[in-house]
Amino acid sequence: MTRVIHTGDTHIGYQQYHRPERREDFLDAFRRVLDDAAADDVDAVVHAGDLFHDRRPSLQDILGTLDALRTLAAADVPFLAVVGNHEAKRDAQWLDLFESLGLAVRLDASPHVVGNTAFYGLDFVPRSQRDALEYEFEDHDADHAALVTHGLFQPFDFGEWDARDIVEGSPVEFGALLLGDNHKADRAQVADTWVTYCGSTERASADEREDRGYNIVEFDGDVGISRRGIETREFVFVDVELGDGEGVERVREQAGQYDVEDCVVIVTVEGDGERIAPADVESFLAERGALVARVTDRREFETTSEYDVSFADPDEAVRERVRELGLSRAARDIDETIRASKVADSNVTAEVESRVRDVVDDAEAFARAEPDIETDAGDTSDSEEPSAAEDPPDPEDTSDSDSPDDERDSEEATDSSPTDTPPTDTPPEEAVANADGEDQSTWGDF
Repeated sequence: MTRVIHTGDTHIGYQQYHRPERREDFLDAFRRVLDDAAADDVDAVVHAGDLFHDRRPSLQDILGTLDALRTLAAADVPFLAVVGNHEAKRDAQWLDLFESLGLAVRLDASPHVVGNTAFYGLDFVPRSQRDALEYEFEDHDADHAALVTHGLFQPFDFGEWDARDIVEGSPVEFGALLLGDNHKADRAQVADTWVTYCGSTERASADEREDRGYNIVEFDGDVGISRRGIETREFVFVDVELGDGEGVERVREQAGQYDVEDCVVIVTVEGDGERIAPADVESFLAERGALVARVTDRREFETTSEYDVSFADPDEAVRERVRELGLSRAARDIDETIRASKVADSNVTAEVESRVRDVVDDAEAFARAEPDIETDAGDTSDSEEPSAAEDPPDPEDTSDSDSPDDERDSEEATDSSPTDTPPTDTPPEEAVANADGEDQSTWGDF
């Protein structure tokens, strides 16, 4: 039998809410997983990508990761991993550095056998390259085989890449696909192959309410998958439904019922009642010791005025300015998606990522266009000719520019990043281990 920990989406280096404490939390969660692996004497730790939050981790993040990996190596537990979209670089990867130090194995098309199981790896593949992908996995003589990869796969609702393409196209028969990218633990079957996500080890978004943890996968005749929780910084979710005449005092009253010391507190306001100022609630929670407090008022209020005020068309003014900038075709497409499309707000991040992936290898799409020059009649037209004055961005840049977080931090929009995807309709596991990670429960019907 081979028994491994399946983890991923650790996003080390993410300074969520701009707090250094949250940056340390992500590294601590990774350490907890490796400490569990050493204590439990598993055969390997399998990491399914996005070890780091981006391709330029700080020296502090790299040293912290090295220290954790050395602890695992001292326990003689191998660390097998692939590269995710957040951390992907043009050539050599951080994972190559750790491999050169004897602290990791970067999985690829060759089998890496642990116990009775051959492990293969497939780094994150941009959408534009998937149709041409050839699954040239080498043969093995082990009892089982598993593929570790990173992406958003069908049959899950959020999937954009059908797992059947791999299962049916591979010359190797995989008993399991061990996946990263979706931050919620989930599993399904494609033919006779288990397809499972381990979830993230820390909450990278306010939407991620489920307890954090990792999978334990056993290869012994059949493939067995169970779930174990880890202790992370507590998030307190306060959902307030205001009635007529109720306002900030009611929100404070609800939030005041929780112990928020050193917690991240997420307050969501719905219903009727008065308009509230989020800062009033956030300062109240800060005084009670909350590390972070964020308030989202989901209600809509009409803005009325007793004066008739006329403005020039702001959309036309923006369009004119965009034409003057001479943006590349790809940049204009993204601008249109964010500013003027009818894509739902919750799906904008995923739609932008999708469009970038479609053109990431098309250098011409990133070539700067000549700024439009106004004609005598006042008309303008877009020019597709690239300018030699500016080099196009790196077309192989596959990491996300968006950081996962809640709706109020515009520069930290959620993963649904590829890594912060909308919750699926699949029901959660029937039982989850308690926070100290000692108890383990089989998913069952999941």
